[in-house]
Amino acid sequence: MIHVLLAEDMHMVRGALVALLNLEVDIKVIAEVESGDEIVPTSVRMRPDVAVIDIDLPGIDGLTAAAELHQQMPECRTLILTSLGRPGNLRRALDAHVSGFILKDAPPAKLAQAIRSVRAGERVIDSHLALAAWDTGENPLTRREVEVLRLTANGAEAVEIAARLFLSVGTVRNYLTTILAKLNARNKVDAIRIARDAGWL
Repeated sequence: MIHVLLAEDMHMVRGALVALLNLEVDIKVIAEVESGDEIVPTSVRMRPDVAVIDIDLPGIDGLTAAAELHQQMPECRTLILTSLGRPGNLRRALDAHVSGFILKDAPPAKLAQAIRSVRAGERVIDSHLALAAWDTGENPLTRREVEVLRLTANGAEAVEIAARLFLSVGTVRNYLTTILAKLNARNKVDAIRIARDAGWL
């Protein structure tokens, strides 16, 4: 029996997925959570074989939680389930040691098979997404630039970003200028849109 943790914040979707997965003779959902913050502590307590994680969760996002789960419980496989088919997200998922990445509009049988495959140690990636990622360029932003842009996207001003990242306000402004240039963006809002569309944030 494959024990599964399901992380999905939409109650109706989560309920439907639990019901569908529990119809499989070899799969049992032993835990369900609705925020990214709950994934690691619940997994440590319940010891699932596979964690099926929505990418866009409240609290810690799904990919960050997957990376933390890999550090604390490397034996637990992670399968990202998402409606956000952005190539950059696939790259982030691979960096987070995710075992599988499939889209939410996949048939239920495909999800069940993906769970079996990642449990067996295989890597499962949606073929359309893999091709899109192949065609998309690398993220031109450094890790610190992504951090600055993410804080900006969350509404933080340069002074607040400087305080949080232990930088000077001038350095933060320099980062923002560099980000605009690298993304060929008209302004901060445009830069955030470009980075989000590419899955870099």
